[in-house]
Amino acid sequence: ITYGDPAIIRKWQKAAPGRVIPGIGISNPKDLTPKAFQDSLSSGFYKVMAEVAPQYQGLSPSDPSLDEYFAIAEKLNIPVGIHMGTGGNGMANITAPKYRASLGNPFLLEDMLAKHPKLKVWVMHAGYPMIDEMIALMGANAYVYIDLAGFIWSYPLEEINDYIRRLVQAGFGKRIM
Repeated sequence: ITYGDPAIIRKWQKAAPGRVIPGIGISNPKDLTPKAFQDSLSSGFYKVMAEVAPQYQGLSPSDPSLDEYFAIAEKLNIPVGIHMGTGGNGMANITAPKYRASLGNPFLLEDMLAKHPKLKVWVMHAGYPMIDEMIALMGANAYVYIDLAGFIWSYPLEEINDYIRRLVQAGFGKRIM
């Protein structure tokens, strides 16, 4: 799954047929109007809404300013990848002054998920390091999955394996991407 310049994504798709999935991300509602977002998704080119990273803008994923975008994705049955958890060492000091670690808590997805019960969401970076919250959220919401990208190259392998082990032991092995 990738996002960026559509012309580049099309080149990648041509070079690797069936292996590149186009995504369109929203982190700040000022970036794209809901109408333009819906038109982009309705074109059929974009298959996922990702990466959604309001945490870097100092926003919760349940912030009302994002609600219309999630409603569109739910209506069109487009899966949503939301950045949760860690943002990298020194993020708030170096490149993203609005970034807050507390806004990566998986529990902050609950209000958004309650408004959009059919929305399929994958929590990017597995909500690391908030394993207990991630397990509780997945237990309460059948359409929540996780991916392992991002944190798997940022932390010691033993730590990563322990985190994955907890998810599998909790019964969520089939919802790990």
